[in-house]
Amino acid sequence: MNLAGFALRKAVAAIITIVAILCVNFLIFRIAPGDPVRMMFKDPRVSARALELQRQKFGLDKPLSGQFAAYLNQLVHGDLGISFWQRRPVTEVIAERIPATLVLVITALVIAVLLGVALGALAGWKSGTRLDTFILSTSLTLYSIPTFALGIVLLLIFAYFFSIFPLGGIVTPASGYEGFEYIKDIAWHMFLPCFSIILWYIGEYVLLTRSSMMDVMGQDYIATARGKGLKESRVLRSHALRNALLPVVTLTGINVGFAIAGVIEAETVFSWPGIGRLVYDAVLKRDYPLLQGVFLVFAVSVVLANLVIDLIYGFIDPRIKVGGP
Repeated sequence: MNLAGFALRKAVAAIITIVAILCVNFLIFRIAPGDPVRMMFKDPRVSARALELQRQKFGLDKPLSGQFAAYLNQLVHGDLGISFWQRRPVTEVIAERIPATLVLVITALVIAVLLGVALGALAGWKSGTRLDTFILSTSLTLYSIPTFALGIVLLLIFAYFFSIFPLGGIVTPASGYEGFEYIKDIAWHMFLPCFSIILWYIGEYVLLTRSSMMDVMGQDYIATARGKGLKESRVLRSHALRNALLPVVTLTGINVGFAIAGVIEAETVFSWPGIGRLVYDAVLKRDYPLLQGVFLVFAVSVVLANLVIDLIYGFIDPRIKVGGP
């Protein structure tokens, strides 16, 4: 199969996946308990007639088939609906929160990749030593702890007991900061949520890089490089690490998609006003359109990240497009 055919097959698979996601995305929130209209009007004095008018306004009086048809029609026109909770277009609400999440995710991933790859390569290079045991055990511990648990511990130590960092938010309220002071204030608030995500992802990258490095170290070209009398540092940098990074590239591409969804825990713990915190608030409000829109963004980002990685690998490695999945 040539590259064009391989790309077409992967694109069709991605489209089918997104269509399946649309169906699940529509149904999953409607089987959840709770009445979204009642959540909008918590005053018990609101009449049944007023509640029924609101259901008609948002199309909740229709059967599921009618609601699904309206949902698909809106998507075709680029409309994700109106938020029950904020009474604004879902696209507008999501667009406001995306920058905060992207800043947090990209910063955390870049630092985690650099540190994780370096420590994983060192552990694989020094396999069987005390240094390897220490790095491996620490990474397994970090990787096994949920992000929200790490976040709570960091909050207790550095924000509550020692008051080094703020308890939450993205900027200091009513600070009036501008320019560089404003950027520094955001970075100060971002430190703890970013650090909690970094700790979790470092464990993952260390484990993957170490495993890949140990596999590479047994290859013939490593023995050949050493037989030529090359320095160990050059063998590590130019021969072993370069080939060991291929799985890391795959994981990073996938994590870019997953990390956008994965910050829900960190953003909720630290009250970071991004997409993750928006999901938490929308669940409490039973805001169907907003939840559908956010989870559609999550799912499509993961599917597209996988598609891009498949195409990159198909371009780099001919074995994948000829005989691979």
